[in-house]
Amino acid sequence: MAVIGSGIAGLSAAWLLGRRHRVTLYEADARPGGHSNTVLVPMAGVLAPVDTGFIVFNERNYPNLTALFDHLGIKTQVTDMSFSASLDGGRFEYGSTGIRAMLGQPGNVVNRRFLAMLRDIVRFYATAPRLLDDPRSCELTLGEYLDRGRYSAAFVEDHLLPMGAAIWSTTAAQIRDYPLAAFVRFFKSHELLDLTGRRSWRTVSGGSTRYVQDMLRAVPDLRLGAGVARIRRTADEVTVIDARGEQRCFDDVVVATHADQALALLEDADEAERALLGAFRYTPNTAILHTDRNLMPRHERVWSSWNYVGDRGDCRPLCVTYWMNLLQDLDRRYPVFLTLNPTRPIAADKILRTITYTHPLFDRRALDAQQELWRLQGGRRTWFAGSYFGSGFHEDALQAGLSAAEDIGGVRRPWRVAGESARIRLRPQLEAAE
Repeated sequence: MAVIGSGIAGLSAAWLLGRRHRVTLYEADARPGGHSNTVLVPMAGVLAPVDTGFIVFNERNYPNLTALFDHLGIKTQVTDMSFSASLDGGRFEYGSTGIRAMLGQPGNVVNRRFLAMLRDIVRFYATAPRLLDDPRSCELTLGEYLDRGRYSAAFVEDHLLPMGAAIWSTTAAQIRDYPLAAFVRFFKSHELLDLTGRRSWRTVSGGSTRYVQDMLRAVPDLRLGAGVARIRRTADEVTVIDARGEQRCFDDVVVATHADQALALLEDADEAERALLGAFRYTPNTAILHTDRNLMPRHERVWSSWNYVGDRGDCRPLCVTYWMNLLQDLDRRYPVFLTLNPTRPIAADKILRTITYTHPLFDRRALDAQQELWRLQGGRRTWFAGSYFGSGFHEDALQAGLSAAEDIGGVRRPWRVAGESARIRLRPQLEAAE
């Protein structure tokens, strides 16, 4: 078996298949793990592990990831998931760590725009769940609904779009184009529409690469720095040609890359593969690990785990800074931050690492294609997996990888959890039986 890509989708497929089959895992990068990328940062004479891609999860929405960590004996710890916004050069700021942070600046309590934002937060969070029972909502984008509902610019520009942009690592304009029903469904399932009593989130103690190394023990044939150039299929075998021109034949292949990358690898893509894989678009995000406070809110009392830093307006680029000390319980005497797409210069002597991550964009075309991806599985001995099968997060990619491995046959994940494949679309049971 060949698996292409060692992010959580490919890694989980290779790990599970490796329990019964001989597996070769190809990875174009010099390191395995994809978005599970831990950097060691000097702090008080020791090296502190800091995650830069996958950082947090919760037990309810990430059932397979939770089960995987339990199976591997990976220790996790409770983390903080507070949010702040710092807009227009810090002239307007608020946070969610408490009343003091929410008020941000003394003027917020009498600021009409701020008070309008609070009113519409209450209104949207109360009414949004009911939209899932209204078939008409499936036809609207988030932006169309907000316009029709006459939500204030304060709520839209200062709260909802920044929060959505931070979650999906995209721009405010692209969040406006997000299908309304999918947006509300995600917020509801993750309890983001609850003003109080939200569930707790967790992070991997010692960094996410701990689980990567444990899973790789089941995959002795790991080929790092071995990018695949193309894949050729017949009814009997799959030929994988790497960037060096080396060819190897396999019984089956799991292509666990981004959808657009997967399509580019297929030398003989058919019409369905071109239509479905070609429906997904991606956006690159530059992630800089650094120690520069200038990429955080101006008022330190506002500092939260997630900090949206930018200007008002739909076309503003995404800029979000994660306060890693709060997220991963690191020594606060040595502040360390992770900023996606910084809009302000970062002092060169404060940059620790620069990384590029790519995230899927979910518009109506992509969400429609998701419903049909199962039709591609197994065609000419080829399976696909990736976070694009779901909402673009770690659990989505994990579910896709495990399901692809099980679909190939002869293996079963060593746990049973409710909704084990609920975040992705599988082959309908009737057709599977036939």
